[in-house]
Amino acid sequence: MKLSYQVYDLPLKHTFTIAHQSRDVQDTLIVKLEEDGIYGLGESTTNPFYGMTIENMIACLEEFRPVVESGNWETPEQLWELGRGIFRNNPFTQCAVDLATWDFFTKKQGKRLYEYLNLDPRKIPTTNFTIGIDTMEKMVAKMKEVDWPIYKIKLGTEQDLEIVRELRKHTNSIFRIDANCAWTAEQAIRNSEELVKLGVEFMEQPLGKDDLEGMKEVFKYSKLPAMADESCIVESDVKKCHGLFHAINVKLVKAGGITPGLRMIHEAKSLGMKTMVGCMTESSVGITAIAHIAPLLDYVDMDGAMLLAKDPARGVTITPDKVTFPDGPGIGADLL
Repeated sequence: MKLSYQVYDLPLKHTFTIAHQSRDVQDTLIVKLEEDGIYGLGESTTNPFYGMTIENMIACLEEFRPVVESGNWETPEQLWELGRGIFRNNPFTQCAVDLATWDFFTKKQGKRLYEYLNLDPRKIPTTNFTIGIDTMEKMVAKMKEVDWPIYKIKLGTEQDLEIVRELRKHTNSIFRIDANCAWTAEQAIRNSEELVKLGVEFMEQPLGKDDLEGMKEVFKYSKLPAMADESCIVESDVKKCHGLFHAINVKLVKAGGITPGLRMIHEAKSLGMKTMVGCMTESSVGITAIAHIAPLLDYVDMDGAMLLAKDPARGVTITPDKVTFPDGPGIGADLL
């Protein structure tokens, strides 16, 4: 078994702004596991908000290299457990390894990942398309640039309701809003009364991740369902979100990959919560991995590669009507 990796700069079509950061280029790390002519690819982007850099991700990979290349593991779950200690503070890197392991493992099985998991690709929900924070004119232009049935609108400004009202003038599509921790409980409850009239389906992470008392009020009084994102990073967070949020957004990159992501999804479902998997502006490597587990979900946010000016990989093709997977077993994404 051989471990290798490559760093890419992913240029974005537009400056992408959310409540706590902006970027024009997204760095990403693509990991490759190879043995006997079969290889698997996995990916994780960097993120300054979570302290994840190319440098500390590569350092983790090098520390884990002897474990991977020893070959003393048979399944993705086994390798994930072997990495629990090394990746304790760096789940982003563990995600890249885990995705590559699932790709490699299912290729050896001669099955697509969704087939191995006994999932039906016809049941994949339509992804939303994200509109980052900008001037109202530019947000309208971005929305018109991509005609889509569901838009996720990033908020966290002094004119959030005005933005949604303006966007609503130009489309009948479903809206989802994501405040990225920018509101107070009072703002979230008050805003929900207007947003529900504007065709908003749910609000994602309205409050700071540790504002549990505030979320109790939002959960009780909001006119919109609330979805956890920053409040639901790892497996132990799922139970904490029960009774505070109606749904969780699992980010594979933050959670450490498909292996823990699947456990989080199943636990949330057992608690009666709805589920979503979101992306972190990955290339088609990471996005294609998300698509394989999407039949499990109520909602999906896998538009990352659609936001790129240049994608270094090819993989799943996404339209409003269907998702088309690459030919062949495994996850199926490949570098250009």
